[in-house]
Amino acid sequence: MIATTPPGQARWSSRAAFVLAATGSAVGLGNLWRFPTEAGMNGGGAFVFFYILFVALIAAPLLLSETLIGRHGQRSTIASAAYLARQSGASPAWSALAIVGMIANTLILTFYGVVAGWVLYFVYTSGADLLGAIAGGQPLAGAYATESVDHIRTLMPNLFANPALLVGLQFLFMAATTLIVARGVKGGIEAAAVWLMPAFFFLLIAITIYAAITGDFGAALTFLFTPDFERALQPGVLSAALGQAFFSLSLGGGAMIAYGAYASRDTNLGSTSGIIAFADSGVAIIAGLAIFPIVFSVGLEPNAGPTLMFQTLPAAFHAMPGGALVGLAFFVLAFFAALTSSVSLLEISVSWVTEKFRMSRFKAAVMMGTIVFLIGLLSALSFNILADQRPIPFVPGFENAGWFDAIDGITSKLFLPLSGLITAVFIGWFADRKLVNAETGLSGPVLGMWRFLIAWVCPLAVAAILVIGLFPGLLG
Repeated sequence: MIATTPPGQARWSSRAAFVLAATGSAVGLGNLWRFPTEAGMNGGGAFVFFYILFVALIAAPLLLSETLIGRHGQRSTIASAAYLARQSGASPAWSALAIVGMIANTLILTFYGVVAGWVLYFVYTSGADLLGAIAGGQPLAGAYATESVDHIRTLMPNLFANPALLVGLQFLFMAATTLIVARGVKGGIEAAAVWLMPAFFFLLIAITIYAAITGDFGAALTFLFTPDFERALQPGVLSAALGQAFFSLSLGGGAMIAYGAYASRDTNLGSTSGIIAFADSGVAIIAGLAIFPIVFSVGLEPNAGPTLMFQTLPAAFHAMPGGALVGLAFFVLAFFAALTSSVSLLEISVSWVTEKFRMSRFKAAVMMGTIVFLIGLLSALSFNILADQRPIPFVPGFENAGWFDAIDGITSKLFLPLSGLITAVFIGWFADRKLVNAETGLSGPVLGMWRFLIAWVCPLAVAAILVIGLFPGLLG
């Protein structure tokens, strides 16, 4: 059974455009900000080992499952899931996988826009710093060369203490995201990916080469690729590794269903999904190799947490030759990554609103962008005006979490894995087997392996990590 294409359904102009857009969705702050943060806080090699394992055995099979749901349905995420369920003789209630996912990714975008605002702030300060260095005749000076390290480390706290600036930066980023989505698939999303992703990869490789030459590359290699297996078996490390695989590949939220809906029939989803998963995990590893040599070379600790990119790195750039230029390049790189991912997060709800309520794409984008911005104010203000609020003190592990940490934690530890679990069970056990197999583009032993992974490994692993992530006390 082949889905008919709804009238007016947009398409990627080519397979390459689909790969770039989907990779842009996957490659984002999850790679540059979240991966080094999680690796630093969870033992380096122990975390990386299970991250790679989870990408190969869980994330990649789920990525293919989500794209085939979208390509078969060629509708919004919820409608595509319901359509495949009806074609399979199953209950349309399986569209819950997309409903949970759309809620999750919309909530993620509310705090993602706040973090992207931080990136914009450092793009501005790094740019002003480089212009000052050039004007002073020292274009290869270290970052913030006229300031002390203690002053550099106050940049982030000073930003947090300024609610108007935080909100203003969040607004600017969400306005840019909304404008791109409002322009449509080819004129907005695809155009942004085609230009931004090559620039992203060029900057990432350049910064990694710089880090290898000027930083402590050996220490970074040891930290990232020497797993402490005693540490690796800790429930928190396992949960963090799976959460990173989901977050980084935009899984469980419907982004890949939405992008798969615009894929042509001659696109081999199996090979395309493999390319996307490989590119995303590769970028995460390379990002670690770009960041940790710089951190180790100046004697800083890798376990700085979420401030690693915004406090530790600027201080490291301060001590390195050419740090002003490299610092600006790094934060421009982070901005490109943030924008391509935020576009996919907003597209999920916008495509549903345009389809469900027959609304123009422009109106739907503005409406959903505004809603995301308003909810995001809770996260933006959780560092100052709302710092004392604890929205979910009744949830284990979140007793002391503010709005930002609560939304981040609930989406990554509950909503995304839950949506992924429903997807795996649906595709592995309830969706029409012949129909699904035909959509994958796989055959022979590879198809058999994928069927085994999606039917058995993915549900059991995701369910186990979901429970461990929410109730770590179960394993002591």
